[in-house]
Amino acid sequence: MVIKVYIASSSGSTAIKKQQQDVLGFLEANKIEFEEKDIAANEENRKWMRENVPEDSRPASGNPLPPRLFNDSRYLGDYDAFFEARENNAVYAFLGLTAPPGSKVGEHLSEPVA
Repeated sequence: MVIKVYIASSSGSTAIKKQQQDVLGFLEANKIEFEEKDIAANEENRKWMRENVPEDSRPASGNPLPPRLFNDSRYLGDYDAFFEARENNAVYAFLGLTAPPGSKVGEHLSEPVA
């Protein structure tokens, strides 16, 4: 299982840049292995991401924007879904990974939040 983060290295949007940095920084800080897939520099990455974001997760108009997260080819969500999982200490469950022992971000989404 490989976490793939689709980003745009040359985005003109500061909001997208901050979201991408937030996701990548969190994964790095927590030593979660991932692959960074740049949709700005690689047409294949852009095409694959756009084709694999589910219809119900696409914007009403235009194309899906990064960052988008996948576990292998399984779509996980966008920045908002990642942020919500992080706020609920459920990032490992969100990513489909087993949390390391003693990790406070390893709780599952189905567990009640205290």
